[in-house]
Amino acid sequence: MTRKADFNAEEWSTVVEGPVYAGLRVIAASRGGTLRESLAIGHVYQEARAHHGDSELLDELVKSPPSIDAEQLREAQGNVATLASQQLRKALETLETKSTAAETDAYKKFVMSVAQAVAGAHKEGGFLGIGGKEISDAENEALDEISAALGPPPAT
Repeated sequence: MTRKADFNAEEWSTVVEGPVYAGLRVIAASRGGTLRESLAIGHVYQEARAHHGDSELLDELVKSPPSIDAEQLREAQGNVATLASQQLRKALETLETKSTAAETDAYKKFVMSVAQAVAGAHKEGGFLGIGGKEISDAENEALDEISAALGPPPAT
């Protein structure tokens, strides 16, 4: 089992930031619903804490307060898509050298669950909550980018 202690501070930070960057990528994909979408990230973390014991690595990840480097985000000059993809690839490179394949797969699933929760948190379009799409085309594109950054899908 891989634990937080198996990573140096920079590696752990990169792994912990991955799901947050995935959520930010989806939030940045389209306007509106930012509060609901932000809260969706918290709900996924809360749900993961409730499933304590499924993966020691994820247990420690969801205990670590999710945060991002604001300076790095400013330097990206609004290009959250590129930054999110870079961060996710970096996190996976770290995990592939430090964790088991099952733990890496669990991480990929967790990141996608964060991104999908954000995408589904706010209807796009419509009028006064009537009509609209559950997930906008821009959010679907963001989900595709996140999936590509994560690499091959987890083994089932």
